[in-house]
Amino acid sequence: MERIHNLIIVDESGSMEVIRKQAFAGMNETLQTIRKMQEKFPEQEQFVTLLTFDSGHTTWHYDNTPASHTGDLAWNAYRPGGCTPLYDAIGKGISKVNAQIEEGARVLVTVITDGEENSSEEWTLKMVRTMIEKLKQQHWTFTLIGTDNLDVEAMAHSFAIDEHLEFQQDDEGTKAMFARERRSRERFNCCVAEKITMPSGSFFDED
Repeated sequence: MERIHNLIIVDESGSMEVIRKQAFAGMNETLQTIRKMQEKFPEQEQFVTLLTFDSGHTTWHYDNTPASHTGDLAWNAYRPGGCTPLYDAIGKGISKVNAQIEEGARVLVTVITDGEENSSEEWTLKMVRTMIEKLKQQHWTFTLIGTDNLDVEAMAHSFAIDEHLEFQQDDEGTKAMFARERRSRERFNCCVAEKITMPSGSFFDED
């Protein structure tokens, strides 16, 4: 049985308010896609860890939960406000999942943000990057999705993340981004099922 752990880390800082509706819908559609993958590939076991964060809190909506036990989030579960402790969110998320999985499990990490790090207290960029570099050697795939006001490529590079996607921070752009992410997620699961390794840097490619 192939185990796939889906770690989804979504920025809940104040600036996400402008796309709150789309970000909320997108998270639920992503959860639906993971459940769909569970049905499509019964020989895989899908698990979900979903956290949203700002400088006031980290909310674990799901914590290593079997996909079939997840449901959609309620509207008030995602309320943007506060600053962006990005290093802390990524550090907490990956270290928690790393402590829960068994050897050989696959982990797909998705980080969605519209801002640069500005308020972490526990983790530094160097600590996060070191951990990511180590986990990439162990069946972990990391993706960074950021808004067009950021240099997403440079940001991903600073984390040692090979897969990145930029999107326009408006209704249409956010919707299109989540749709593309879901298609990429489906391809990833198909590759796992067929025992094919996606070439590094090609996660979001659609040609």
